[in-house]
Amino acid sequence: MSFLSDLAPSLVPLLVTLPLLGAAIALIAGRHRRTQIVVSVTTLSLITAIAAILLAVVDSSNHAIAVSVGGWPIPFGIVLYVDRLAALLVMVSSIVLLAVLLFSVGQGAADNDDDTPVSIFHPSYLILAAGIFNAFIAGDLFNLYVGFEILLVASYVLITLGSTESRIRTGVVYIVVSLVSSILFLAAIAMIYGALGTVNMVQISERMGELPQQTQFVLHVLLLLAFSIKAAVFPLSFWLPDSYPTAPAPVTAVFAGLLTKVGVYAIIRTETEMFLDNDVNVLLLWVALATMIVGVLGAVAQAELKRILSFTLVSHVGYMIFGLAIATPLAIGATIYYMVHHIVVQTTLFLAVGLVERRAGSTSILRVKGLMRAAPIIAVLYFIPAVNLGGLPPFSGFIGKYALFDAAAEVGGPLMMILIVGGVVTSLLTLYALMRAWNLAFWREEDDSAETEARISYLGDAPAATISTERRVIPKIMTFATAGMVAVTVALTVFAGPLYSICTRIGDALLQPVTLVQLEEEHDVSTGDQEKEVQP
Repeated sequence: MSFLSDLAPSLVPLLVTLPLLGAAIALIAGRHRRTQIVVSVTTLSLITAIAAILLAVVDSSNHAIAVSVGGWPIPFGIVLYVDRLAALLVMVSSIVLLAVLLFSVGQGAADNDDDTPVSIFHPSYLILAAGIFNAFIAGDLFNLYVGFEILLVASYVLITLGSTESRIRTGVVYIVVSLVSSILFLAAIAMIYGALGTVNMVQISERMGELPQQTQFVLHVLLLLAFSIKAAVFPLSFWLPDSYPTAPAPVTAVFAGLLTKVGVYAIIRTETEMFLDNDVNVLLLWVALATMIVGVLGAVAQAELKRILSFTLVSHVGYMIFGLAIATPLAIGATIYYMVHHIVVQTTLFLAVGLVERRAGSTSILRVKGLMRAAPIIAVLYFIPAVNLGGLPPFSGFIGKYALFDAAAEVGGPLMMILIVGGVVTSLLTLYALMRAWNLAFWREEDDSAETEARISYLGDAPAATISTERRVIPKIMTFATAGMVAVTVALTVFAGPLYSICTRIGDALLQPVTLVQLEEEHDVSTGDQEKEVQP
């Protein structure tokens, strides 16, 4: 382990530079499809291995890794900061990105890259990965902003692939909303720098108490607004249900699994590092309740699978805001576990729906019938993550929700009880929406009676209720990639003990903010400089 500890600081910058280098090579390779695939798969495989090493090192040593880019002393340079939270999210994200990449490779091969042009897709996908990883390991607000902007550029290219009218229209909405978020974030950064003379998160947390309460509140709200747009927190989630479903299946899957979680991650850093002593937790609790209920009611009213999942995505962000607003170590740990669970399960469901679309030629539950008999493998690949997201025991969704409710009950009070009830109702309605889709698309036979059709006729006016596409062949690699993600969702349950233990340690550490002295010591340990005495 000492060898890995010595090696770890050198690996941190590779989390960003490797995807960017891979994107450059993929762009140069042009239309050499196999070269681009090899570069992309190799890059994300290396990132997964590096993230696993970093997680093992920081968890075993109980010490984060701080790397100052360019040799500038902390806090003046760009600081890359890898603690348990950052390492865990980078590892999970790289696994998801790799699985979705394999799914897209199969789709591209079967469709002759009509839907995801290979010369554009692979460089953009790796740039997207670089933005995600950079956001997770950013040690200062401006570097976090740079990560968001990298994400914005790459995601706009990916969401408009194919250049259809619907994709261009939703892409414009997506870019405008994202730019509003970026402007708010940049304004907050400028105000924080003007008030405190720094954008380093650790220094901000140390100096924030010097400002008047009104100034702290304004800065706090600005950051929350910017990050809440990216996280799709109600009422700033209006853009998501219309934006994600129009993109190609692999793009929708990775967006749903990861992009909103980058916003949630930024909120976690804001609340636990820069504004730990804040007075907005009650507001966040009510926002969490509204996000859960409004999101799941939207899902119940939909007839198209991707729109159902998009609304459940919004509602389940509410669980994460709920846990964060409780603001206890137990709640923060449960939030991190639920966040990991949701990244994996939501991505898996979108991949499964991608298979449904190819097999049935539609994702409308009014049009799709008899898939249980026609495609039993797809039925299983949809059912397992669906009941997991719905929170049935013993799956990870149940474990995460139970942990959140337990943390809320420990705090007690009428508001916490209201949130627990709201969370239970949201979980039941999520299960209802997903199982109704299962019943109609998989169990319902082609020759079902007119009575069944009449019972669901109220969904006929829902958006995209009559949508249909061309039926296409499903390459084995797409099925294998989805099955692999289903296996990961099951692993979250099988290995819930060790994973939840790590998340608990993350919760404890996040509520004990790092000081500048500790940051410098962690950097000294990382670089091997032992001149300063390092506290245990």
